[in-house]
Amino acid sequence: MPFGVGPRLEGVRIGVIGAGAIGGTIAALLDRVGHLVEVTARGEQLAAIRADGLRLDGGWGAHTARVAAAERLQTRPELVFVCTKAQDAEAAIRDNAALLDGITVVVVQNGLAGLRVATELLPGSDCVGALALYAASFLSPGRITVTTTANTYLGAGDGEPPASAVDAARILDAAMPSFAVENFTGCQWTKLMVNQVNAMPAITGLSAQETLGSRELRPIITASLQEAVRVGIARGVRFGSIQGLDDRILRFVASSPRWLAQVVPLLMRRRMGATPNPGSTLQSIRRGQLSEIDYLNGAVVAEARAGGQEAPVNAALTGLVHEVEAAKAFIAPADVARRLAPLLGR
Repeated sequence: MPFGVGPRLEGVRIGVIGAGAIGGTIAALLDRVGHLVEVTARGEQLAAIRADGLRLDGGWGAHTARVAAAERLQTRPELVFVCTKAQDAEAAIRDNAALLDGITVVVVQNGLAGLRVATELLPGSDCVGALALYAASFLSPGRITVTTTANTYLGAGDGEPPASAVDAARILDAAMPSFAVENFTGCQWTKLMVNQVNAMPAITGLSAQETLGSRELRPIITASLQEAVRVGIARGVRFGSIQGLDDRILRFVASSPRWLAQVVPLLMRRRMGATPNPGSTLQSIRRGQLSEIDYLNGAVVAEARAGGQEAPVNAALTGLVHEVEAAKAFIAPADVARRLAPLLGR
């Protein structure tokens, strides 16, 4: 039986701002267990949801959620999930701020800035961060496929999770595996390390599994991961434990020769399973949208500079993604390897 299929709950009014791959999965599964869900979307996605519902299939089973949908929330929820791309979060929160004051707002985003931005914009709300480790693909309007099932982690700051995170995790856990965690800031950094697999699919058009399995590309991904971990260590980060990675393993990656550190990207590839995972960055590019790369590899570059360092491999990958966005053409793996070779010392 798929996770979350069981007795329906007494419905909580839940808003999901941004019904893309991640937000759409959350909305559909919360609807399936009996909550009263309203989503925001735009364009073809909004039209498809209104016409045919939000259709989910894949790892957690199939469900069509007949949810209310508009460009902005129309009713005040009791709990809201902000699931937009990182670059869209501030505008989305401002657009819906009148209905968010005083409730728990869960920011489900990549990068390091989402929870801070929400807290600044919504001083009267309990703002919580969330890290979605499952993989989902939104490749056609109204249709989402969960390609890899995994946990979602909620929290705030460096210490014990606040009560609002515990309560939100309990509600979400009825629909998909979710946990409130300590050291959420450290977990954000670990998720940033997991997201090191996103740039290369966006550059080459290949799946994450294909890039991690490539003898040409895996050393580059490993080098960017090592560089990112070293930046985190220099910034005083104690990495959180999620998705099979923790502080000990990541420090091993940082200190090991590259040939040995490649074992971790290979383990990440195995955890993804057999269904091709394009990653969120490649999905954005395929839809002709700007990606979150400035909040992924670009965040590593920004953190390095804030500490008086440089992160040249992450800067190069960020630049290549922007090149693909501008040219609307992928770069062959051999060309990627040739262009980044000087940064790898080979």
